[in-house]
Amino acid sequence: MKKRVFSGARPTGRQHLGNYLGAIQNYVNLQEEYDCVYCIVDIHALTTLEDTSSLQWNIREMMLDWLAAGLDPRKSILFAQSHVPEVTELHTLLSMVTPLSWLLRVPTFKEKVKLQPQNVNYGLVGYPVLMTSDIVLYKAEAVPVGEDQLPHLELAREIVRRFNNLFGDTFPEPEAKLTTFPMVLGLDGKDKMSKQIGNDIELALSEEETAARVMEAVTDPARRYRSDPGHPEICNIFRLHGYFNPFQQDDLAVQCRSAGIGCVDCKKNLAGEINDTLRSFREKRAELAGKPKYINEVLADGAARARVIARETLREVKGNMGLL
Repeated sequence: MKKRVFSGARPTGRQHLGNYLGAIQNYVNLQEEYDCVYCIVDIHALTTLEDTSSLQWNIREMMLDWLAAGLDPRKSILFAQSHVPEVTELHTLLSMVTPLSWLLRVPTFKEKVKLQPQNVNYGLVGYPVLMTSDIVLYKAEAVPVGEDQLPHLELAREIVRRFNNLFGDTFPEPEAKLTTFPMVLGLDGKDKMSKQIGNDIELALSEEETAARVMEAVTDPARRYRSDPGHPEICNIFRLHGYFNPFQQDDLAVQCRSAGIGCVDCKKNLAGEINDTLRSFREKRAELAGKPKYINEVLADGAARARVIARETLREVKGNMGLL
C-alpha cells in the first residue's frame, strides 16, 4: 500500500516560475509513488490577508496551474482547505494540548509580527497547529519539504507525540520527504521570486509578456558595457538558464566570461527557453480555463474524498479524548 503524502500551498493567485520549479514539478512526480493529498490552504491565507475579495479567484487560478502542470485528480486528492471543515475542529482540539511556549518560539511567527505589526492575530500564533491539523487529519506519513522547512515539520511531530502520549496512539509521526527545492531568485536578482515583491514571472503569461518580463531582469551588476567580460557566478540570468537549459550552461559561462555574448542576447535566449518549456503547459491551461465547471467539479470531488478520511480521523480523535 502506498504511503500518503500531504502538502499545502497558500492561494496567492497565478503561480510563477519559482512555484513551478520549487514545488509543482515535485508534486507531479510524487503522484507515481505516493497516495497524494494536495490542499489549497485558504484558511492559512487569512492570517495575512485583510482584503479577501480576490480569494476565490486565487483558488481557481492556482488550481488551473496545478492541473495544467500535470496534477491529476484521478491520482491525487485536490481541494481547498476550507471545504473540509473538520480541519478547523481538529485545530481546536490540538490547540488544547499545544503549549503556548512552543508557538511563540517559532521564527516565522516573529518574522510575520515584524511584517504586519498592525495585524498580529491569533491565527499567526496558531498557524503551526493548523498546519499540523492539515497533515494529521489525513494520517499523512510524509510531507515534502526542503531542509529549511524541517523545523516547522519537527514542531508538528512534537504536537503529534504529545497528543499520542496523552490520548493513545492516534496519529503517525509525519516524516520529512526531503526534496530539492531550488531557491529561485526573482528578477531583481536579490530576493526569492515572489508575487508580493513583484519580481516574479507568472507561468500563465503569454510568450511576449514572458520575454518582456525577462528583459527587465537584473544581470551581472559588474558588467557595464557589451565588451566587458561577465561573471556568470553572480548573475541570476545565468542561474535561471541552469533550470531550463542545463546542458548548455558550461558553454554559456565561457561565452559570458569572454564577452562572446551580451546580457541582452543572454536574456533573449532565456526567454526562448522558458517559453519552449512552458508551451504545452500554457496550451493545457488555456483549454482548462474554458471549462470553469470542471474546475468546480475537481474542487468538489477532492473535498468529498478528503472528507471521507477527515470524518473518520476526527471520530477517532474525539473518541480517544473522551468526547464521544
